[in-house]
Formats: sequence, C-alpha cells, structure tokens
Amino acid sequence: MQLRYAFRLDPGPGQRAALARAFGCARVVYNDAVAARERARREGAPYPGAAVLSKTLITEAKSTPGRTWLSEVSAVVLQQALRDVERAYTNFFASLKGARQGARVGAPRYKSKRDARQAIRFTANARWKITEAGRLLLPKVGEVKVRWSRTLPSVPSSVTVIRDAAGRYFASFVIETNPDADLARMPEADDLPSVGIDLGLTHFAVLSDGTKIDSPRFLRRAEKKLKKAQRELSRKQKGSRNREKARLKVARAHAQVADARREFHHQLSTKLIRENQGIGVEDLEVKGLARTQLGKAVHDAGWASFLAMLEYKAQRYGRTLVKIGRFEPTSQVCSACGVKDGPKPLHVRTWTCSACGTVHDRDHNAAKNVKQAAGLAVTACRAQVRPEPSVPAQREEAGSHGIRPGARAA
Repeated sequence: MQLRYAFRLDPGPGQRAALARAFGCARVVYNDAVAARERARREGAPYPGAAVLSKTLITEAKSTPGRTWLSEVSAVVLQQALRDVERAYTNFFASLKGARQGARVGAPRYKSKRDARQAIRFTANARWKITEAGRLLLPKVGEVKVRWSRTLPSVPSSVTVIRDAAGRYFASFVIETNPDADLARMPEADDLPSVGIDLGLTHFAVLSDGTKIDSPRFLRRAEKKLKKAQRELSRKQKGSRNREKARLKVARAHAQVADARREFHHQLSTKLIRENQGIGVEDLEVKGLARTQLGKAVHDAGWASFLAMLEYKAQRYGRTLVKIGRFEPTSQVCSACGVKDGPKPLHVRTWTCSACGTVHDRDHNAAKNVKQAAGLAVTACRAQVRPEPSVPAQREEAGSHGIRPGARAA
C-alpha cells in the first residue's frame, strides 16, 4: 500500500529563489503542453505524444532565446510536468466515457503563478537523497533543512516539494508500507468490539456504546480573527506589498484552522481503528448538505475528510469499515423493538417509542441502528449477523512524519 508522508521544509533565501525558478519552469512546460494539445484539437490533428512534447517543449526549447532559462532547473522536474498533463487528459477522457469513478473531471486548465499551490516532483532519476545530516538534497536547489518528526517505514520512491498559499514549504514522500508491520502496530482484532457511528453537528460523532465526541468547531472559534484579517486585506491597495502581507496573514489563519481540523480527524480516526474491529458509518451526501443553510457548519465539521481517513486506515490495519445507505431511516427506527416511528424535526433530540415505550437519545439511537444495519451487531454467541465487505484503500495519508537521517533514495 502506498502512502504519502508530508514534512515541513525550511529553505534559505537562495533555495527559495531556486525553488521559485523550478515552480515557474514546471508551470511553463505544463502550460505549453496544454496549449499544444488544444491547438491540435482545434486543427483536427492527432494529439502529440509525450515523446514529441518532450523533444519540442524541453530539449529544443532550451536552445531558443525565449526558453534558455529552462536549463536552470532539473530536467526531471520538467518531464514530470509533462506526465502531469498526460495524466490530466487521461482522467478527463476517462471521465467523459464514464470509466472513472467519482466526480466528473474537467479538461486541464492553464496554471498561473498566482495559484495558491505550487508543486514540483523529483523521482529517483533526479538523484535526490537524504544526507547524513538529515537534510533533503535536491538537484540545482541544494541541501534543504527538513523538520523530521518520525521515521519512515521504508525508502521513499519520489518526493514532491509543495508551497502552499500561506508561503509554507513541504516535502511529500511516497512510501511503500509493509502490511505485516502495519498489522503489528495494532491490537488483535478478534478481541475488540464493533461500533456504529452517527455523525452530527451538535456532537461531531456519537458512538453506539453511548460515547459522545464534541464538535471542536475550529472555523467558528477562529471567525473573529479571520474576519479582522480579511477586513484588513480588503482595505489594502491591489498590487502593493502591504496587500501581499495581509494576504499571507489571511492564508496563515486559514491554514491554522485546516491543520487543527486535520489533526483532530487523524487522532479520532486512529483511536476508533485501534479500539474496534468493525466500524459502521452512514454514506453521507456531504455536497448536498453543504448547500443547505447549515453549509458552513458542515464544511467546518469536515465529515468527508474524516470518513476518507477511516476508510484507508481500516484497510491498512486490517479492520472492517461498512458504509450503509444514506436513505436508511436510522433516526426513525427504535433500536430496541425495531418499529419505525416516523420522521422527526431536527430540534427533537429525545423521543419515546410509541410501541415499546423506550426513551431514546436521537443520536445514540441512530448510532445503534447504524451498527445494526451494517451487520456489526452480534448474537449471544458473539457471531456476527452477516459478513462484511472489504473497503478499498486510499493512496494518500496526510500528516506530519519523518525519516531516519542517512537513508537514501537515489
């Protein structure tokens, strides 16, 4: 299973300039490739392949007066920009044919130097490595200081250098994990219970065992600070240095909110995976809920990100995750007798079953029904009600991780 581990970088002034050149050159090659494909489409000509684009946009372009500065960066960075274009068109055409799962993908667009995120990728051909001092050696950039926080499980196959909207630099490593080592990090699943989860806004999650996890509301708590920073930004003259400083201040405030939310999701998802052998959740229509009057609160909760973490961690550590249908009436059915008592307004948090008289907490009852609908409930002999399907793995893992100094990736 492949995962991505991200680490903060601290490049010096000269290294920042070198990275800016690399970002710019990769962006120009990417835009030139998109322009070549669009030109071929308008003229009805065959699309140029990767080999043709590499020859014309990189090799021959370096000898022209207008593109000589392409030689100032690693050729691998430029080649990876062309591969990104090929992958973008492949995904676009697969989406048109319905051969690609997930949301529909639009046609590749031109990149701008004002984009919030800039990235370049170095593969093993670039001969990057981790030095004995624990620095990241990048070709034509130098040895960049890295904030290591943990040891990587294996040698990385590639590294992506990213600059975000807040001006921070990160190194994202692609790592091939060891399934046996991953399973050894968690307790044996046979001795663990199963749990159903009901996600909400009053409480971020309510578990079928009665545990209630409060919603941190990171965005709500930071609204006052964000409002002040955004007001200051709106008053600055466009194009001025003070406006750029104000923009960075706003971006850093938003980054703090996003980082805090991501850390909360990681800690909670890891805790649930560690303590349970099976987890049942609802397949929520987050995009639809985000268009309602509760849209800000839905975005602040970040349910989709949390469920994605649960999904790949369950696959990684040998746990079972079951998603039940979004139309399952978990809030309408009595978990004690199974009688459907009808829909209830959101302000009704407790209700009494008309059939058996059981008093239910709305969210706790829903969590019990999620567990039951997912087939995670057990009989008196501890046998599961029905077998559980497997869950596909996610390839990316966000977070702050590290590598053992002296490891090589060349």
